[in-house]
Amino acid sequence: MTGRATWIIASLLALFATSVYAAVQFMDADSSKYEERFKNQYESWKQTSASSEVVDVLEEDPNLVVLWAGYGFAKDYNKARGHAYSVDDIRDTLRTGAPTGPDDGPMPTACWSCKTPDVGRYIAEKGEKDYFSGKWARLGDEMNNAIGCGSCHEANGRLAITTPFTTRGFEAIDWQWGEASRAQKETMVCGQCHVEYYFTDDKFVKFPWDMGTTAGEMEAYYDALNFTDWTHGVSKAPMLKAQHPEFETFLRGPHGRNGVSCSDCHMPRIEDADGRKFSNHNIGNPFDNFEASCGSCHEQSKDDLEAVVADYKKMVNDAKLKAEGQLVRAHYEAAAAWQAGASEEEMKDPLTAIRHAQWRWDFAIASHGVHAHNPTEALQELASSLERAADARVMLAQILARHGHTSAVVLPDISTKAAAQAAVGLDAARMKEDKAEFLRTVVPQWDEAYEAKYGSD
Repeated sequence: MTGRATWIIASLLALFATSVYAAVQFMDADSSKYEERFKNQYESWKQTSASSEVVDVLEEDPNLVVLWAGYGFAKDYNKARGHAYSVDDIRDTLRTGAPTGPDDGPMPTACWSCKTPDVGRYIAEKGEKDYFSGKWARLGDEMNNAIGCGSCHEANGRLAITTPFTTRGFEAIDWQWGEASRAQKETMVCGQCHVEYYFTDDKFVKFPWDMGTTAGEMEAYYDALNFTDWTHGVSKAPMLKAQHPEFETFLRGPHGRNGVSCSDCHMPRIEDADGRKFSNHNIGNPFDNFEASCGSCHEQSKDDLEAVVADYKKMVNDAKLKAEGQLVRAHYEAAAAWQAGASEEEMKDPLTAIRHAQWRWDFAIASHGVHAHNPTEALQELASSLERAADARVMLAQILARHGHTSAVVLPDISTKAAAQAAVGLDAARMKEDKAEFLRTVVPQWDEAYEAKYGSD
């Protein structure tokens, strides 16, 4: 296929995606506007605020600081909370920095894309080009409502894709909204956010599915583009960061293969006090509503199924830690090779092996709940990660020997989050001070400006 033909097809797909999106009659981004009309759904959605605990993953596993050295996740990474906290959490995280004005800060506007239904509203009003322009702070006074009704529904209450870049993503794998089954639509709506994505050169959000949705297919796609999320702060490897590919791993797991939707497990239909059934919008662990979710298909008891999932979780976590240990060593051995005088040509293959090893590790562990969705694939990717990390270390040992470095590379103290952050050159105290000042001075201005523009409806 010629380059022009490819461009024409891509343009037509983008046009179709935009036309589908344009047909959506958007809900108000403020979910409280639907309290009376969808009382049960709204009240259950409000319960997502009960998932309030902040769990610092970097404290639990300081290896991550080294693996993400030079990238925002080394600064701050917490476990996901309930949807009610989506705007609070992106404002609070150190990854978004402490911008003092609309053109300041490390992140682009695209970072709002999965955090609020205000994104769909804004794109409908101003267009994608405007939305994806500039820094994250530029739209601080436009993005105010947590993930809610308007993220997944149109004004009549029907399910909807609410961002055009999502429609384009699904088009790449031939998932057509107009032809999709009920279960597919429910999963597609969750797949607006629970997917792997990257930012293009013009900072648009794109799903890297042009070659397929497996880790290997996406790796090949990124390699063909010569795309890199960041250059590693220790090894100088050209790195890829997996986001949260739940959609992709779920598809190939037992539930996805058998036509189960995300909603069947995480938003099961339950009864209200009057015996009326509704979809539970307190999205969380299926075991919290075992009879309505797991129990509707499985004959095993809750205790038996929880034990099975716990076993898979332990296996995935054990494999994860083994891969991390090899990757951390590979990064520091690469740094030692550079210091010993290795050339870029010598380092190309081991750095590529590090890139691929960490991508496969990250693809497995960044997929929330993969131990329940698809533990087999997670374990396969982690085994592949271990293999590629070992390849990298063998190549690096040979390079080090050629340059006269025959002793083992000594790792710095990375036993705690604080020690690891110091080892990779992060000033955690300064980042926290700057963020506190940002939350104290800038965020209230955003809220006041949003209220002035939209609060009178």
